[in-house]
Amino acid sequence: MSAARDRLIVGLDVPDVATAGQVVRDLDGVAGFYKIGYQLAFAGGLDFARELVSGGVKVFLDMKLLDIDNTVAKGVENIAKMGVTMLTVHAYPKAMRAAVDASRGSGLCLLGVTVLTSMDEQDLTDAGYEYDPHTLVLRRAEQVLVAGMGGVVCSAGEAAAVRRIVGPDLAVVTPGIRPAGSAAGDQKRVMTPADAIRAGSSHLVVARPIVGAPDRKAAAEAILAEMAAA
Repeated sequence: MSAARDRLIVGLDVPDVATAGQVVRDLDGVAGFYKIGYQLAFAGGLDFARELVSGGVKVFLDMKLLDIDNTVAKGVENIAKMGVTMLTVHAYPKAMRAAVDASRGSGLCLLGVTVLTSMDEQDLTDAGYEYDPHTLVLRRAEQVLVAGMGGVVCSAGEAAAVRRIVGPDLAVVTPGIRPAGSAAGDQKRVMTPADAIRAGSSHLVVARPIVGAPDRKAAAEAILAEMAAA
């Protein structure tokens, strides 16, 4: 269970720091790794991330950076100083290379975002991509490896194929995790916690099934038990 605890990232997809703090208190002793994305980041979440880090809690800052090289590099330099554990960058080769160069010596694990788990083939076609999701994920996983990133963000359905590309050492972080019987919501490529671990995921990002549960601690414990059994 302790190993599973290090691999479960609870998504703090909540509107404000007060709610986020309550989630963390509810999960005290059960979870120790939290994701902060756009919603919370722009409502005081960056300072909250610093508070969590100062208290020994791991933070995955899900910023999905993408900009000109210098802007990405300067952003990564400042984020590295925050002491967070993981940071996302869109898996564009130039952006990833700039991020890797800027993070050297910091211990920050940079994750290349391949294809959002809310997107399917039609979504990619509408966005102007010539590849289907699976093909594009694998192409970007190869580019993540070449760029020297610390890991990949992909759906659990692609985790096994991605793991074969990136090898045993890189992180394979999978959102879109839904326990059996849970609603998919706006996610289109989902998988259960046990199946995701078996497929090669190193870390699972779970938000609504825990944060939205009547008993958050019990929901997290059930997911941890499923991960440990897998």
